Amino acid sequence: MQRCALITGGSRGLGRALALALASEGFRVAINYLKSNKEAEAVLKSMGEALSLKADVSDSASVVRMASEIKKKWGRLDVLINNAGVTADAFLVKLKEEDWDRVIGTNLKGCFNTIRAFAPLIKESGGGHIINISSISGTRGKAGQAAYSASKAAILGLTVSAARELSEYNIRVNAVLPGYMPTDMGRASPAAMDMARGKSIIGKLSDPKEVTGFISWLVGTTSVTGQVFTIDSRV
Repeated sequence: MQRCALITGGSRGLGRALALALASEGFRVAINYLKSNKEAEAVLKSMGEALSLKADVSDSASVVRMASEIKKKWGRLDVLINNAGVTADAFLVKLKEEDWDRVIGTNLKGCFNTIRAFAPLIKESGGGHIINISSISGTRGKAGQAAYSASKAAILGLTVSAARELSEYNIRVNAVLPGYMPTDMGRASPAAMDMARGKSIIGKLSDPKEVTGFISWLVGTTSVTGQVFTIDSRV
């Protein structure tokens, strides 16, 4: 049986790299996006059997519809990668409430919505993997990123709780902290990118190919769950 994967935020950056990597390994891949329609279609052209799904992961009804569409199209889901994420950098006292809500809604509630909607389908498929993309900002905090750091920290607790609850259904849940990468989001802040490179023991940013390679390996494991993996060299 051909395995199927869904990647939220899969049209650009790390999500795009993950989609292409899993497709090259024989997965049928569904790409979720919100605004990047052209980018999503471009990714689909580079893969075999694939599907693009426009949905706001912060909206539970939209996520449920997405789950229904995948079930109707493929009848199964083996891997869910919660990659969709946004940031709204500002010092805490100046952070707008709507920006806080948007970041928490996408990054944290988005994970909650997708896990709740897709866990039953993964269970029906005989089990599988859920990978939540977090950040080193969630373990250390970062000035000017209160909302982002809070959302990524909360994902770690959500990951372990979900791993405990879903283990009886052969669903493994892990979190990956990919580190600072030269993707679209990373390049948007050259100063932050230079700072990340400076804090690296070896003076390098994280390599998207190494991150996708690690995740490809992780979704092939059978006994790893409830873990947090940092793919970085910063100290």
